[in-house]
Amino acid sequence: MPIAVDIDVMLARRKMSVGELADRVGMTPANLAVLKNSRAKAVRFATLAALCEVLKCQPGDLLRWEPEDTAGE
Repeated sequence: MPIAVDIDVMLARRKMSVGELADRVGMTPANLAVLKNSRAKAVRFATLAALCEVLKCQPGDLLRWEPEDTAGE
């Protein structure tokens, strides 16, 4: 998937655990893990806003675009 999720980077910078972030955002640790490991198909703006509020960051600090592998073209 061309969208990479950098929640791990922000968690390390904030010295915060996944469980603490999940509690403060109001989501289950399992759902946060799905997002964190780039397995989510979508993310609600409300969830993204809550993550940014808790982590004191911008959406671009959590999400970035990477070109897809086009080796077969």
